[in-house]
Amino acid sequence: MRLLSLLACCAALLVVTPEASAAQPGCGSATSSALTRFFDDALPNQLADDGVPGAVVSVVSGGDTVFAKGYGKADVTRGVDFDASRSLVRIASISKLFTWTAVMQLVEAGRLDLEADVNRYLDFEVPPTFGEPVTLRDLMDHTAGFEERIIGTAARTEEDMPALGDFLAENMPARIRPPGEISAYSNYGAALAGHIVARVSGQSYEDYVRQHLLTPLGMTHSTAAQPVPGHLAGDLARGHDSEDDQPIPFTFDTIPPDGSVSATATDMTSFMLAHLGDGGAILGEQTVKRMHERSFAADPRLGGYAHGFMDRRINGHRVLMHDGSWEGFQSVLILVPDCDLGLFVSTNGTGGADTFTEVVPAFFDEFAPAIETPEPVASSSVTTPRAGFYEPTRHNESTVEKLTSLLGPSRLTVGADGVVHFKGQDWTPREDGLYSLADGTDHLVFVEGTDGRRYVATDRTAYELMTRTETLPFNLVVLLVFAVPALTALAMPIAGLLRRFTRRQAATSTTWRLARWLAAGSALLGIVFLLALTWTLVEGSGEFLYGVPVTFILLLAVPVVVLAAAVGATVCTVRGWRGSGASVVARAHQVILLAGMVALGWFLWQWNLIGWQY
Repeated sequence: MRLLSLLACCAALLVVTPEASAAQPGCGSATSSALTRFFDDALPNQLADDGVPGAVVSVVSGGDTVFAKGYGKADVTRGVDFDASRSLVRIASISKLFTWTAVMQLVEAGRLDLEADVNRYLDFEVPPTFGEPVTLRDLMDHTAGFEERIIGTAARTEEDMPALGDFLAENMPARIRPPGEISAYSNYGAALAGHIVARVSGQSYEDYVRQHLLTPLGMTHSTAAQPVPGHLAGDLARGHDSEDDQPIPFTFDTIPPDGSVSATATDMTSFMLAHLGDGGAILGEQTVKRMHERSFAADPRLGGYAHGFMDRRINGHRVLMHDGSWEGFQSVLILVPDCDLGLFVSTNGTGGADTFTEVVPAFFDEFAPAIETPEPVASSSVTTPRAGFYEPTRHNESTVEKLTSLLGPSRLTVGADGVVHFKGQDWTPREDGLYSLADGTDHLVFVEGTDGRRYVATDRTAYELMTRTETLPFNLVVLLVFAVPALTALAMPIAGLLRRFTRRQAATSTTWRLARWLAAGSALLGIVFLLALTWTLVEGSGEFLYGVPVTFILLLAVPVVVLAAAVGATVCTVRGWRGSGASVVARAHQVILLAGMVALGWFLWQWNLIGWQY
């Protein structure tokens, strides 16, 4: 009986089919035995080094599943091992591939047009901010021009989940650039596409995915529903924080089409095989070919998008891929069409990103080794380099979330020899305007937008040149202009007590004294606000996923009080200036204090901290 139990466990952990056919030229031999040796050698130690409880892997090659295996624990608390055919992982943004496939199904059926204004299909309007419509193709390529929004994109309970259409209508991000100009990854855009699928089909997004994708593919142990249905809930793996080794609770995605799917590794092979083949039961062959055609890139020589797939090159091979990160799970799906090869791997710890950095390149070196490929012709939009601070194009401009831009910019410099230093790496120039890392793993070009914006585009993402007033150094100077005089206001109560103790009251007018106390009070309250804001961003930022905390709503009342007091201090200073009886030093100090308050006011305005902008 023990032997039978052991065999049953092994069968659950390792699902394989007969050896794949001989490898294509330029491709490794992805046989079940070779894959077993590779992952058994590469994964366990790497997972331990990165503080990850476990992982699950599946590989398809030659039209078959050739490898599927679990490593480590799916749930540390319950002591459950990872099982490739039973353990569900939250694949996060890889779910978008199901959304884009659903869109292509409806395009194939003639019910959607990729080039049409999305407002044709919506029950609310995407404003024509730049005089150009947003299309489904823009959503698939992440080029609609939406800013980033994080607040409220998660919920703790099912009862807290809003209706998808209502949430999208009430929380539409601002459009901050013309459509089709540059990619800026957008969860909102994917959710908008999923809502369109639901409206056109007459089904909820979850029901559509189940009926038209999961069921035809035989993905019986996968779901787009939240929470995971009862018959699958017991098999759901649990994410972990690798830094403190703590489990992460199930987190609801308030915009499900961007990341709600939970699936097993073996189920994911069905999805990979459909896309590597002729579409199987979900898409026609011509639609698959169309979906896999490149649909956007900032420059033909860089990575881009293929109707929702990330279109990249690894070791010279074209790959169609997507990654995902949610609730501690780190996942990636990679298709290598010229090798008829597909890889899905998911880890249930935040350290999984480091695991992928080591394991995925090694996987390619083994099973899709480097080949020489012709290089596309350069784009005409490539321009000369511009030094400065750059932030990801995926950023916010219209709400309090804009403040996060201060924390993540990267400085770009250009050396006398033309070498660009950016993101801690050196990019060597070529005559055609392309810059490359020494190992050739990433490339960079400078692009100018239609409205004069300047971008840096790489194989993986894009960055936008910040204005001088948006940069961290400039804003630190502004805060110093405020903070140094504000801190001197601490001496005013002490000076007042000393005068009272020595019975030497200054012969100043009531209006002047009010002006002084209003200025000092607003300055000191401004210091308190900045300290509280910093603490909130450092210690409580995770709470914003679930909406704006009440404490932050109350905190945003402070700038209103600060600026009102500063205005009152200014009015009283002007009115009480003559005949105030104040010394030259006191007058100068008052002017400096008010100048500091102007600096603070500018900072609050610049970062949308005046009022309740969220």
